[in-house]
Amino acid sequence: MGRIAWLPRPLPTTIVFEIGYRVTDVPKLAASGVSCRFGDVLAVDDVSLTVGRGEFVSIVGPSGCGKSTLFNVISGLQRPTKGGIAIDGVDVTGETGHVGYMLQKDLLLPWRTVIGNIVLGASLTRGATQDDRAEAARLASRYGLGQFLNHYPHALSGGMRQRVAFMRTLALGQDVLLLDEPFGALDSQTRFDMQMWLLSVCRDLNATILFVTHDVDEAIFLADRVIVMSARPGRIARELPVGLPRPRTVDTLTTVMFIDIKREVQAALGHAEAGRAAR
Repeated sequence: MGRIAWLPRPLPTTIVFEIGYRVTDVPKLAASGVSCRFGDVLAVDDVSLTVGRGEFVSIVGPSGCGKSTLFNVISGLQRPTKGGIAIDGVDVTGETGHVGYMLQKDLLLPWRTVIGNIVLGASLTRGATQDDRAEAARLASRYGLGQFLNHYPHALSGGMRQRVAFMRTLALGQDVLLLDEPFGALDSQTRFDMQMWLLSVCRDLNATILFVTHDVDEAIFLADRVIVMSARPGRIARELPVGLPRPRTVDTLTTVMFIDIKREVQAALGHAEAGRAAR
């Protein structure tokens, strides 16, 4: 029987078995009992979750339920009032630089070209090298931006700008990505095109992704698992596995399985909204 190893902080999966000195079954990302208070307002309350390596998890919930606050805690931008964050079993609570974080607004610098925006992280931290620029060009070319390396943001469509923002996030070199409503400002057709594009990138990279959205269809279509948060204070109200086969296509959206999962997610969201009204 393997030896029991205790992680630096108590995680939702608190016991890990070692075979020799190799730890197995450690989640890629784990939040343990995270609460976050701002004065008298409890924004997030006792949230615990784990995300496996290469897993895509969507988070939905009512506006103001603390989804973005949770992301700020995971990224190290906000220290939780209680609880902790671990990546690969190592406590990183309050530390930045361990995840890639993409917001809804692309925040591209208008005076930088596509390639200049992709290497922005390196430019700000240590100075972008020729190797950084070569890697940025490779990423851009691989994912449909190769002809636009020297274009400025004003010459790009909304979807292309979001691709650049995502490439900039990838260029940071982190394999845990937090995507906070990255497609929320796009029209429906561009949004679906970006969802398909994101799925193709995820297949290539095997990245671990947490994805916040208000769009239930989007949450289900992209994810391996959907987490529904309650109204403030944000708690995990329900977790639903998404057993839809991959690769997914537009036909996936009209399958019986997809519609059944959507019904469950909407019911959970209805309970969350009812909880807000009751308070």
